[in-house]
Amino acid sequence: MKITHYLYNTFIIETGDKKIAIDPGGLMFYFFRFTTLIPKSEWESITHIFVTHGDPDHYWHMDRVAKASNAPVICNKTMVRNIGGKALMLGPRDKGLAFTTSVEKFHTISVDETIELDGMSITGIKAVHGPVTFKVGPLSRTFTPGPNERVGWGAIGFNIGLDGKSIVNLGDTLLLEKEWQSIKNPDVLMIPIGGNTIPNTMDEKEAIEAVRIMRPKLVIPCHYNAPALFSKEYGHSDDKMFKEEVEKMGIKCVILQQGDSIEI
Repeated sequence: MKITHYLYNTFIIETGDKKIAIDPGGLMFYFFRFTTLIPKSEWESITHIFVTHGDPDHYWHMDRVAKASNAPVICNKTMVRNIGGKALMLGPRDKGLAFTTSVEKFHTISVDETIELDGMSITGIKAVHGPVTFKVGPLSRTFTPGPNERVGWGAIGFNIGLDGKSIVNLGDTLLLEKEWQSIKNPDVLMIPIGGNTIPNTMDEKEAIEAVRIMRPKLVIPCHYNAPALFSKEYGHSDDKMFKEEVEKMGIKCVILQQGDSIEI
């Protein structure tokens, strides 16, 4: 099994006849904000697309990748609405809560629900997206996820079972100690650690606590120190300290830069 990281929470998992894309979003940095995180050369060969929530950095190119690959999209049930007798997904590039996008194939899932799909077992994991503050010079505005806010819409994590391994991706989430007690010893945990300055996710210390709860075999930190908006290191985090603390627990931790891969 090969896992490749493309900044934020964007990953490709390759094993057997599957090539899974997680959060095929856009690079939100200056005028490059529409640049795809997953190279276009990879799009056609994707077999499955997982979406953790509807923020642009996670979701911007979802429909385009789906069209190029004919791959099904797996997402939270709240990402799809029946409008005029037609199932429509939240529009990746629309403003607000506009459900405008038709996708040929999709499978929805709720928290704690398990579905079987193409030889995979997929369980929805509780995730809670934190508030996001945008700053431009002296001006700032904070968006708090809620029933009428686009930020964090549809937040959910996934426990993906395939080829005898379990892969946990939490998306963007705060620490949920009680809700994650049932997740035991996954083979891989992809976990956000960049909540120091912008508390939309866990910071390093909170992520370390989540690792203690789940006791995975391998940890891959994500969603930190990446270019976004007007910062070259949005979501600053001390990944070296995080890695050291995880390895003190006897758990392997690997830091993947953009385009780096690991085989397990």
